[in-house]
Amino acid sequence: MSTQIISPSYELSGTLPVNQQVYRLLRKEIVECTIPPGTLLSEKEISSRFSVSRQPVREAFIKLAENGLVQILPQRGTFVRKISAKRVADGRFIRCAIECSIVRRAALLVTPAQLLELEHNLNRQTLASKNNQTSEFLALDDQFHQMLTGIADCPLAWETIENIKATMDRVRFLTLSEVSPPDSLIAQHYRIFDALTRRDPGAAEAAINAHLQEMIYTITPIERQNQDWFEPEGQ
Repeated sequence: MSTQIISPSYELSGTLPVNQQVYRLLRKEIVECTIPPGTLLSEKEISSRFSVSRQPVREAFIKLAENGLVQILPQRGTFVRKISAKRVADGRFIRCAIECSIVRRAALLVTPAQLLELEHNLNRQTLASKNNQTSEFLALDDQFHQMLTGIADCPLAWETIENIKATMDRVRFLTLSEVSPPDSLIAQHYRIFDALTRRDPGAAEAAINAHLQEMIYTITPIERQNQDWFEPEGQ
């Protein structure tokens, strides 16, 4: 197990509770592999980094554990979990079931103003891809899917998706270089957008289902390239 590599201190804002801000930043760093699997997270060091007490850090650790990103071992500490291919597959299955229903409803409810917002998001995705801004692209990708839940008037769906997709996000980040580059994902997003423009629920569902199936085909090559970052099969 490696020990935590201390990142620069980070000034928290007053817009969200402290524990949520610590959780979101640590989640981002784990997903983007800035903090790799197997890393020991130190309450003391993270508390110093954010200039906060240990309580919000503990609460952030609990939330990360619920997302499957860390494992809290009594008397041993908190470690970043290795990626579970089974958890990735289960998360994709649940997410697909939710988003297929969401996009069907969105196709019936979408307004011209909402279509413009989606198109603007897609334009920004393209720009982020051209500029090799991986983090920006991932954020815009998430925003695109979150906007669909808003169009379907079911924001709770996005909260559910966010809670189950953390492990998926680590694989998604690793695939962006070669296995599943942003341009192919953007093309898939445009197929979803086109179906919404035509107000065709069946086509919208087929497009998002094909988009989310991508995870099935990318997990194997990514696991081969990063064997030390994945849990052995059956764990």
